[in-house]
Amino acid sequence: MLAISLLVLLHEGGHFFFAKLFGVRVEKFYLFFDWKFSLFKFKPKNSDTEYGIGWLPLGGYCKIAGMIDESFDTEQMKQPVKDYEFRAKPAWQRLLVMIGGVLVNFLLALFIYSQILFWWGDTYIPVKDMTLGMKFNQEAKSYGFQDGDILVGTDKRPFKDFSADLYRDISEAHRVDIIRDGKPMSINLSGELNLLGMLKADPSFVRPLLPATIDSIMAGSPAEKAGMKAGDCILAVNGAPIDSYNEFVDQLGRREDMLLTAKTQADSLKARTVVIVYQHATAPADSSLFTLHSSLNPDTATVVLTPELKLGFFAKSLADLYTPQTTEYGFFESIPAGIKYGWHVLASYVDDMKYVFSAEGAKSLGGFGAIGSLFPPMWDWYMFWKMTAFLSIILAFMNILPIPALDGGHVLFLLYEMITRRKPSENFMIRAEYVGFGILILLMVVANLNDILRWLGYL
Repeated sequence: MLAISLLVLLHEGGHFFFAKLFGVRVEKFYLFFDWKFSLFKFKPKNSDTEYGIGWLPLGGYCKIAGMIDESFDTEQMKQPVKDYEFRAKPAWQRLLVMIGGVLVNFLLALFIYSQILFWWGDTYIPVKDMTLGMKFNQEAKSYGFQDGDILVGTDKRPFKDFSADLYRDISEAHRVDIIRDGKPMSINLSGELNLLGMLKADPSFVRPLLPATIDSIMAGSPAEKAGMKAGDCILAVNGAPIDSYNEFVDQLGRREDMLLTAKTQADSLKARTVVIVYQHATAPADSSLFTLHSSLNPDTATVVLTPELKLGFFAKSLADLYTPQTTEYGFFESIPAGIKYGWHVLASYVDDMKYVFSAEGAKSLGGFGAIGSLFPPMWDWYMFWKMTAFLSIILAFMNILPIPALDGGHVLFLLYEMITRRKPSENFMIRAEYVGFGILILLMVVANLNDILRWLGYL
């Protein structure tokens, strides 16, 4: 709520700034919508603008006199044109008023990214340093990847860190360079893998391989009751060999399907009951952790998982296994670096928009729930500002789309006017605003319905 409120205020502030700069009257400036009533409002003495906070937290607005917008104030448009109205100003001034919000959001994102690099630097674990390699799903293995492969780069560039960019580079690559068993190799690809499918696959197309070794155990957990201890290695679940923590998570994921279809308490208990084979740290163990040997003389325990299907232990994280690398930036160095990073984020987001027009892409649309899931459950200033900058980039791009009712729709009609010297009729603009507003409402309903369906487990 804080991030969105900040972005909405500054976005509308961009419109407000240029409107005031050119002498256009701003009648209302609101955070959230005040349909029927507002939570708070005030109008300074000798001011034409009413400021307030609405009750409907779906954005905000800046009501500009003499403009056809989401307020649908058609009565005002029937009156004679006044010199302080939006429609009375030259097209170039109206254009700047309309792009003011997008401009502020874009510049704000670049500024935040620059400050993130200045204050925190760029900390990451280089993919080439992940010496345990990666864990791949069946689709990836069909292209030639094998568990334990160390990813190096593609025909485009070396891999930096494990992020969405790595997936994107693989999806567009014709050659992926790897190290397998200490030897450099290359895997040839088509250059046209489905990025959305790779990201949504379960198990994932590729993940850093984590050992199935217990780092710590929660008090009172099923793992503790079974006698497991820190340092123990899990070797099998229900007879299926475990070669990594990734495989352990996948095996428990299969129990989730059973739990979802359970109709009785007995069915639920059956889904939660698993047989765990594990090796104590003090006993001889296969150092690779990838093969189950009968000579290990492992222990076996029948365990009832928690209702959330948790065994109750923590494995080592990437930060525990590898040393993160930090690139620090001075104040002036951070500015071009932040601009470069922000532009890369925007370019990647625009490139991924092509998936929205597919069936799977439509299912991937998210509303307020999806936005909320971007933020961590505990307060973290670094993640707060990083996600705020990302949302600012999205807000800028989405608003400049040539859809009536969005800033981009108004910009499109203004460019048409500037090129043809003909202004679209007010009736046409009103009808276009209704169409655009309907499209936005439909998109909002679909996106938030997807959130609900994901929460219910249908997506």
